[in-house]
Amino acid sequence: MEFPVLDKINTPDDLKKLSPKELEQLCSDLRSYIVKVLSTHPGHLASGLGVVELAVALHYVFNTPDDKLVWDVGHQAYPHKILTGRKRQFETIRSYGGISGFPKMEESEFDSFGTGHSSTSISAALGMAVAAHLQGNDSRNHIAVIGDGSMTGGMAFEALNHAGEAGANVLVILNDNGISIDKSVGALSHYLTKITSSRTYNRVKTKIWDWSGDNAFGQRIRRFFRNILLNLKATFFKQSNMFEAFGFRYFGPIDGHNLPDLIKILTRLSTIKGPKLLHIVTQKGRGMEMAVQNPVTYHAPGEYDVDTGEQKKSNEKDQPLRYQEVFGNTILELARKNPKIVGITPAMPTGCSLNIMMEAMPDRCFDVGIAEQHAVTFAAGLASQGMVPFCNIYSSFMQRAYDQVIHDVALQKLQVVMCLDRAGLVGEDGPTHHGAFDYAYFRPIPNLVIAAPMNENELRNMMYTAQLPDGGPMVIRYPRGRSVNADWKKPFQTVEIGKGRCLRNGKDVAILSVGHIGNTAMKAAELLSTLGIEVGVYDMRFVKPIDESLLHEVARTYTHIVTIEDGVLEGGFGSAVLEFLADNGIELPVHRLGLPDRFITHGSLRELHRECHIDVDAVVETVNAIVKDSK
Repeated sequence: MEFPVLDKINTPDDLKKLSPKELEQLCSDLRSYIVKVLSTHPGHLASGLGVVELAVALHYVFNTPDDKLVWDVGHQAYPHKILTGRKRQFETIRSYGGISGFPKMEESEFDSFGTGHSSTSISAALGMAVAAHLQGNDSRNHIAVIGDGSMTGGMAFEALNHAGEAGANVLVILNDNGISIDKSVGALSHYLTKITSSRTYNRVKTKIWDWSGDNAFGQRIRRFFRNILLNLKATFFKQSNMFEAFGFRYFGPIDGHNLPDLIKILTRLSTIKGPKLLHIVTQKGRGMEMAVQNPVTYHAPGEYDVDTGEQKKSNEKDQPLRYQEVFGNTILELARKNPKIVGITPAMPTGCSLNIMMEAMPDRCFDVGIAEQHAVTFAAGLASQGMVPFCNIYSSFMQRAYDQVIHDVALQKLQVVMCLDRAGLVGEDGPTHHGAFDYAYFRPIPNLVIAAPMNENELRNMMYTAQLPDGGPMVIRYPRGRSVNADWKKPFQTVEIGKGRCLRNGKDVAILSVGHIGNTAMKAAELLSTLGIEVGVYDMRFVKPIDESLLHEVARTYTHIVTIEDGVLEGGFGSAVLEFLADNGIELPVHRLGLPDRFITHGSLRELHRECHIDVDAVVETVNAIVKDSK
């Protein structure tokens, strides 16, 4: 058998029967299986390889799914999925109709909480622990595995603060690998590299905890001695522990790849009630040398050679740049001309290509860690002093900073340029990462300009326009993937705010689009032309302010309007067109194409566009039906 022990494992109950030697072999099998499958079925590689021993130890020690296990930044949960009944489905991961790349409650009872964004696990586990207590089940364990940079998120500290005060039965496992997607940054990262735990200190503390007991008197004794021990530790060991200051019992740091030690300490922790934190040190990409040496590249490397680890090269010669690369090159070009420009990203410098400017101007770029709220208000502070910050955040992650956009940026009319990468459907990452809602959640905010480029030159010109003097808050949203034309670097031109453009004249039916999906509208118009149907195509460019004069022109010229967008229909671009027509007393049929009122699954963009009825065929079908019904 290729995987002698893994082949025998279908549920966590199976691995509980293994000998120590077989458990070690299981870890080896798991790594080999993940490397083999992901070489041809791309997904998140390095994170899962780093937590193989942890996943095995957790399911060996704890009684899952009765004991609740929450994986923060769920892309590290691949070993967990394989061990919990999804081994045979693993080859379908992130594929249309296959299993998700993230924990998903409806997929398995072992996925006790869905996690796609970061810093949520401690809050969720605390909620579960409080619920168990209220339901009279204080014997259940609640484990939050947080890592890949997630501890920098403010929500994690909010949860630590609450859990320590509540005294809930929660075990937080801090998977410290020094990496999020890019290298971890900030004071917390430096703290974790220095933190130590004295064996004498822990031994004394453990004896006091065992002696005192869990009754009310024992709790008072523990609080008394904890304060004494913290003072002694700060005095004699020169290193206080912030987690203990939050009210957690701290254990570690320990080697997260030493399976016997992990099993031993987890077994011990399973009997200790109250808030506990186990600090483990792991190596992202463990077991695959290429991933260890290049954890950023091999976070999600695409296809690679299973034997050598070498990434398979696609033929990118003469291909258009990815939108993120256009952003990265353009912001550097603009920053060289405008000393007020700075770049900000929450832990995604490589993902959004801000690393291009970081290498050239490190003092004018800021990776603030996984902290979107801070990123936006930090940008607002810079703007209040005359700087022009470009704050690049993935569309789905920007949802976490909504109040900051309203209160700190828009209300104060500050010139913050918010570049939303990965807007629209993103493909295999699925519903937690689709940038589906940005048009709808930004449209109601006063003072905000919302723009979407149809191609790379439009993106450059919008960025150029956004940084001009006397500008205000502006959102520029663009999709994941390649732009349109290989000839991307053309001279900058100012884009008039709130002005769209006619791309193609026609009769009877006008197609109104905004953003990259306008290319779909143009392809559909060309196909319709071969069928003898001439439609007008308009790239509106701006959702807010919308081009009212152009809409009046369309309403006078055409008898039907089709809108198309890669965002939700409720409150989106099509809704803005309907509102304009209603406000101006114009009765004109409008057929809206966009994302339906449900969460969209994972799969290729082609498959998802077809499912959501926003591909070329859908536009042609819609226009054909309109023309047929009009005769």
